[in-house]
Amino acid sequence: PTAARLPDPMLQTLLPPDIHPAAAAVLVIVSFFTSALTATFGIGGGVAMLAALSFYMPVAALIPVHGAVQLGSNAGRAVMQRADIAWPQIGAFLVGGMIGAGLGSRIVVALPEATLELVLGTFIILVTWIKFSKMRAMNLPGFAATGAVTTFASMFFGATGPLNAAAFEKSFSDRKSLVASLAAVMTIQHLLKIIAFGFAGFVFSDWLPLVAAMIVTGLAGTRTGLAILGKLPEEIFRTGLKWVLTLIALDMLWRGIDGLV
Repeated sequence: PTAARLPDPMLQTLLPPDIHPAAAAVLVIVSFFTSALTATFGIGGGVAMLAALSFYMPVAALIPVHGAVQLGSNAGRAVMQRADIAWPQIGAFLVGGMIGAGLGSRIVVALPEATLELVLGTFIILVTWIKFSKMRAMNLPGFAATGAVTTFASMFFGATGPLNAAAFEKSFSDRKSLVASLAAVMTIQHLLKIIAFGFAGFVFSDWLPLVAAMIVTGLAGTRTGLAILGKLPEEIFRTGLKWVLTLIALDMLWRGIDGLV
């Protein structure tokens, strides 16, 4: 009986405080499926992962840990798809992202989460379904502005992948280039966010074993999702992307309204 109980304390030493081994196992498995979702449609997995993490960890750790896991997942996807990345646009996004992260890290009073969810949800639905002629293709300053705004928002909201996808969707005619470029910009965004939280005093070392395990299963999910992406017809991909964006936006609106009432 004593031997049977040994693995649990040993495993617990690798986990952060208040995270049960069963909860850790669930999160590791969820990481596979959310990464597969993102690799297939370009977005969606980050928001789903944020929702899963919210059930098991303290609010103070939610956005930093989510950023660390998503950094690993998106970086792996960006490396796998590096040939399809639109590098000039990514460079412009990086410049804007650095500005957004710098401003976000200095804001003491953040917008209420419910308000931000309502704003982001409304914006995503408008950009996804309404044909704005000026939104069909952004120039480099447009990518820089997007980087500044969404990186600033990610400091408070966490998962801004749908916002980036909504802004990028009309600027790329090829789905592989869209998904690859989204992976690159999300890698940049999560890296900047982790640096900012590190300077703010968050201790990432307590979470490293769990984050590492989630990154490993996330990379496996990424490979699965990319295999599906390569077989999807363009029209089905675009339709699927629109509906994934819409469902995420509706969920944001619902939670925003619920948070205000």
